[in-house]
Amino acid sequence: MMKMNIKWCFKLVSESAGANSNTISLMVLLLLTTTLCSIGAQITNPIEVKALLAVKQNLKGPGNFLKKWNNQTDPCTSNWTGVLCFNTFSPVDGYLHVRELQLMRMNLTGTLSPELGRFPYMEIMDFMWNNITGSIPKEIGNVKSLKLLLLNGNRLTGSLPEELGDLSNLDRIQIDENFISGPLPKSFANLTKTKHFHMNNNSISGSIPPELSRLTSLVHFLLDNNNLSGPLPPELSKLPNLTIIQLDNNHFDGGIPDSYSNMAKLLKMSLRNCSLTGPVPDMSRIPNLAYISNQLNGSIPSSRLSGNMTTIDLSNNRLEGNIPDSFSGLPRLQKLSLGNNFLNGTLSSIIWSNRTFNATEKLILDFQNNSLSDISSIISPPENVNIRLRGNPVCMSANQLINTVDFCGSPTEDNDTPEGPEPSIPSICTLTCPIDKQRVTASPGICFCAVPLKVEYRLKSPGFSDYPPYRDDFNVYLSSVLSLELYQLSVFSIAWEKGPRLKMHLNLFPNRADIIFNESEIKRIKGLFTSWKIRNSDIFGPYELLVFGRDADIKSNLGLSKGALAGIILGVIAGAVTSTALVSIFIARRYMKNYYRVMSKKHQLSKRISIKVDGVKGFTFEEMALATYNFDSSTQVGQGGYGKVYKGVLSDGSFVAIKRAQEGSFQGDKEFYNEIELLSRVHHRNLVSLIGCCDEEGEQMLVYEFMSGGTLRDHLSAKSKAPLSFAMRLRIATDSAKGILYLHTEADPPIFHRDVKSSNILIGPRFRGKVADFGLSRLAPVPDIEGKTPGHVSTIVKGTPGYLDPEYFLTYKLTDKSDVYSLGVVFLEILTGRLPIQNGKNIVREVTGEYNSGTIFSIIDEKMGSYPSKCIQKFVTLALQCCQEDTDARPSMAQIVKELDNILYMMPESDISIAVSTDHGIDDSEVSMTITTTTPPSSSSVSVNNMNWDLNVSSEYISSSDLVSGVVPTIAPR
Repeated sequence: MMKMNIKWCFKLVSESAGANSNTISLMVLLLLTTTLCSIGAQITNPIEVKALLAVKQNLKGPGNFLKKWNNQTDPCTSNWTGVLCFNTFSPVDGYLHVRELQLMRMNLTGTLSPELGRFPYMEIMDFMWNNITGSIPKEIGNVKSLKLLLLNGNRLTGSLPEELGDLSNLDRIQIDENFISGPLPKSFANLTKTKHFHMNNNSISGSIPPELSRLTSLVHFLLDNNNLSGPLPPELSKLPNLTIIQLDNNHFDGGIPDSYSNMAKLLKMSLRNCSLTGPVPDMSRIPNLAYISNQLNGSIPSSRLSGNMTTIDLSNNRLEGNIPDSFSGLPRLQKLSLGNNFLNGTLSSIIWSNRTFNATEKLILDFQNNSLSDISSIISPPENVNIRLRGNPVCMSANQLINTVDFCGSPTEDNDTPEGPEPSIPSICTLTCPIDKQRVTASPGICFCAVPLKVEYRLKSPGFSDYPPYRDDFNVYLSSVLSLELYQLSVFSIAWEKGPRLKMHLNLFPNRADIIFNESEIKRIKGLFTSWKIRNSDIFGPYELLVFGRDADIKSNLGLSKGALAGIILGVIAGAVTSTALVSIFIARRYMKNYYRVMSKKHQLSKRISIKVDGVKGFTFEEMALATYNFDSSTQVGQGGYGKVYKGVLSDGSFVAIKRAQEGSFQGDKEFYNEIELLSRVHHRNLVSLIGCCDEEGEQMLVYEFMSGGTLRDHLSAKSKAPLSFAMRLRIATDSAKGILYLHTEADPPIFHRDVKSSNILIGPRFRGKVADFGLSRLAPVPDIEGKTPGHVSTIVKGTPGYLDPEYFLTYKLTDKSDVYSLGVVFLEILTGRLPIQNGKNIVREVTGEYNSGTIFSIIDEKMGSYPSKCIQKFVTLALQCCQEDTDARPSMAQIVKELDNILYMMPESDISIAVSTDHGIDDSEVSMTITTTTPPSSSSVSVNNMNWDLNVSSEYISSSDLVSGVVPTIAPR
């Protein structure tokens, strides 16, 4: 049966009515015509309906997700979730068309369908903050009308399709926080209307194409935390409207082009940890520059910078010479960070003495670990100024002008993560509100109770490092762009995140006439956020919406005109549903079912093919065989439940470790893909790097950087020919803890390792430890729609006996404290040299018993030689605290790292120096490192079972010379 467009049906009805004056004939004709119209009449373009159903078929979600998406209803008239349509019929084909697809934060999994390219009128495609995998379909490049492509916060892999360069009307592309790999397509130079490139936190590689200098509309260029390389293109200085360039944590060559000093509109340049060399460019010609963060060498230019400057971060470089006086007289400066350089000479107090501060302003001056030898005058800064001089010769002098407690003390970290209610307007109101409402103070003495609309919001690249001075400006800015009164906005809490980015929890309130927002007002406010109609701010930078409150209660904005709805209702009045319509529906369902089955098979077939480019280099089986002499046994360096590990030599001469899964291994497809996805995303000096993979000819192999020292378990075993000293073991423990701390707190999203053990800690040159094997790792829980983060992941128990957290084993609840328990067992192995389960005895119970009886030194590994008794006491206390059965009694990874740093400080410097200089034949491919200790970190007491333990140590094992020398006593093994 031929389907008819409803618009043409009603046109036929009206024409029939005009051509027939006989009343009876007219009624019969109208009934017949409207009945025909009702059979198979379409409101939304049928191609787009079919495409929407294909999109749903490729996705999965909780419960009855997208339950309104079915072939029995119409998207534009039946409130399909997340589907917004134009409110007028197209003059071209007479149908309604989809304008927006808003599926943000719906806990969706699955893949993006190629049918997304079937929406010729779509302007917004939003899949933000889901768990969608697979690659970005190249067919999206067919949607020439698209203005916003929002795919950030998923698990997308593969490379960026060249076809996206055909989106000639695109204003914003956001693919950040995925696993995208491969180069930036040169075709992106055709996106001349695009203002916002947000592609940070991926694995994009290759160089930045100089052709991108044709993007004359570009305002924000965010590509930090990728694998970009090559030189910075000088041509980018031609971008006339660029205000933010953020490229931190990449691997560029050379220095910053001189032409970048001519970028007149630039407000922020952030290039930390980019392997750049050369001098610091002269930025004085950029009139409004407010934020600099680079890594270079040479001296600091003495020319005066912009008066808008808020943040200067030139730490961790090789800068030398004096600190120029030009840093003074910057009225908005909040942070000057020059730590860990080679700066010398005298520090001039003019930097802060000519500045007047208000109550909310503060200034951080970080000059730690340089060669500053003097200060020009007495230090008497106001309370707003925080000066850090630790690690400079000036702190070692007897100069009484320096308050060593305040400025030369323990290493200080920025406390820039204030959380909690923001200050409110003083009020004399005594109104008490119900628990579901909050008191709103419209002005002093005028208040009322209202239900807040909660919004989670993030500034992706703010132009400041301290928020309080900008609090009032932000409230005025956001309330005005939302068309709200100032009292209707409350910034409930803020928290600085890695980037740095500023996460904000907002409460929006209705006006005084209402206690709750009506639905139309909620739709209006949400539309401003999701359509990115909030105007840009120079100081606050680009934003992103994380959570919009009451999302579940908000229906899609149909946006149809009353006339269109009236016409639809007339068509439905046509009467009975005929058998022809039922047959049509039956045929359509059969067709769609077969279509989905074919698409599903194609998707499954493509899954194994795409893995070769998921963020890592793809190797062929032949390359792996050549690298290992056809997997000769002489190249085997390890074996486990997954298979064997081989030492291989690639064609370029580099050494790698190749983990080859054997048939029937404990590690299946899921673990294989899981490890590739995770390791292609995380990058830390204490985590083993994934170089590539091989997935062909029925083989699954992972290729890692080669760790020449083998595993920690190898070195602890009785067969080890090169036993580790306590200093070496302590440093490996600290490295391992820092790697896991990164997974728990810095990885985005955080990761639970789930298989921490001594055989998964690899040893590199200079005995640096790295955590390996992420096959069983799980992503930590993400916040739900209300912003609450579950404390655990429910999953079947996996791991290694002896290392398993007892609570995880019993409850199936995996938490960050599960890794803490496993690491505690590793610490006990380090102390004793024993296996977690040996001769039927559990290491935790054995060590606890000796500890409680005061005979802990009887089970210390004899192979590690002499050791400082106090350090051993602290280390064993920490290890047993990690192994507490009650998860709440275990320390966090941050507390563990802090305590290990304390113990490292307590170690005799001679022991540390020996540990650093000894390699026991391990290949030295890294730069050697010297550890210098000056002032101890702040101590943190660790207790077992909420008690501080004082071990009884016999003095016969402590030499008399140690008792009078001022050094930490050292005990020889029994």
